[in-house]
Amino acid sequence: MTAAPIAPRKAGTRELSLQQQRQRAAFWFLAPMLFALICVAAWPLLRTIWFSFTDTTLSNLYGGKWIGLDNYLSMRTLSSGKVIYRGTLVDPAWWNAVWNTVRFAITSVLIETVLGLIVALVLNAEFKGRGLVRAAILIPWAIPTIVSAKMWAWMLNDQFGIINDILLSVGLIDQKIAWTASTDTAMYAVLMVDIWKTTPFMALLILAGLQMVPRDIYEAAKLDGINPVKVFFKVTLPLIRPALMVAVIFRMLDALRVFDLVYVLTPNSAATKTMSVISRENMIDFDKFAYGAAQSTLLFAILAVFVSLYIWLGRVDLSGDSKQ
Repeated sequence: MTAAPIAPRKAGTRELSLQQQRQRAAFWFLAPMLFALICVAAWPLLRTIWFSFTDTTLSNLYGGKWIGLDNYLSMRTLSSGKVIYRGTLVDPAWWNAVWNTVRFAITSVLIETVLGLIVALVLNAEFKGRGLVRAAILIPWAIPTIVSAKMWAWMLNDQFGIINDILLSVGLIDQKIAWTASTDTAMYAVLMVDIWKTTPFMALLILAGLQMVPRDIYEAAKLDGINPVKVFFKVTLPLIRPALMVAVIFRMLDALRVFDLVYVLTPNSAATKTMSVISRENMIDFDKFAYGAAQSTLLFAILAVFVSLYIWLGRVDLSGDSKQ
């Protein structure tokens, strides 16, 4: 009696098993990082969202009661500053912070993108000492934000600041300006410091995109006698669009959640108070923990919308067809 022949294992089954083993190994390698993210990011975020639906206070973090959407819709946890607008209780300080944040984000990102593009184009050119200049241009970005804010606060001081002395010496102003204390100039001071600090970051990301553009394209355009301005708008700009999108979305997310620069440079100024600053103020200083948590949750939702929009733009080309 002959034994039944053993059926050979299919190649597809062996490849599937190998793929499953690789996925399992990848999961175990990523497990410690995922656990750390859950502990330091996911759990605090979920707790903050939960607090936003309660009347929790800082002095009683675990005794809050569920109040639903009251913190979002009617601002019932506010003890003062209520304003009736079209039958709805609104907080003027919060909407002022929203406006300050949007104005700061749009203005700073726009200027930093233009200046960063100019700096990146200069650094992408061939000249002697280019490596030294590239390293030097990153110094403002490498300085911690707190240090930059304090340094500029001294420079912008209306009594002994060097900025006023320089402007007075060249005749641009006729009296010293309280840059960070005046409501008329506080936002300009914050923008000035942020642009000085973050433009190198934009230039670095855009420069990485410029380095990927083939040199042969520029040589062919030069041989054909095409105007450099036309080459920039028709060739360079479309090719660096992915890098430019990454730089803009990263900087926009950072600008929308700005806190340390405003908190140190212009403390307690209504002209520059942002959503992050006012949410921290309500949670810690005013003991309106649930209301501040609701503001923080709204800020997180706005950031999530921007991230989703960026992912969607990355998957859809200009013709509207989804990328595979």
